[in-house]
Amino acid sequence: MSTWMVVEDEPGIYEVLLAMFELWGIEGAAFVDGEEAVAWIDDIDKGGDSRDPSELPELALLDIRLPGNISGAMVGARLRRSPFLKDIAIVLITAYKLSADEEKEVLSESGADLLLYKPLPKFHELKRILEDVISSRRAKMNAARAVTRTLTTSKANAKPVGNAGDAKSVEPIRKTPPKQDK
Repeated sequence: MSTWMVVEDEPGIYEVLLAMFELWGIEGAAFVDGEEAVAWIDDIDKGGDSRDPSELPELALLDIRLPGNISGAMVGARLRRSPFLKDIAIVLITAYKLSADEEKEVLSESGADLLLYKPLPKFHELKRILEDVISSRRAKMNAARAVTRTLTTSKANAKPVGNAGDAKSVEPIRKTPPKQDK
């Protein structure tokens, strides 16, 4: 069973979201403020949460404005720094209209994949949107892992050229042989 986390201070909203998750066959982990969510993330990072790694959430729905000193964007940033939760799909939600610059800033600060405005989309549309965000995040992470794997397992085909401390260029170690006509 998948797990999705919600950080939302409005009881009516997080109760509806948890009920939707249950209907979709998804386990919900709910937090009413950023401090509670960050404490949970810290606990996971310290190994204090005995969950199987496959039971960790694959999605976080984070209200931007929360009571206390930790915003939803800060929770998102903390998730991105977690060795266990850094690849989670993050969706920010807010009832407050943000300018285009504010949207870019909060998405960048939090590492979020998407920003949704309240009222949230209807039942089936919301599910589709959230599943699409998860799929997109997985695809990005798989592509990044493949590139990293390729770079770490391939042999060096170039060497830096120039004096130490200078801006360097790179030239191939092995020149590609010219194509021969058949």
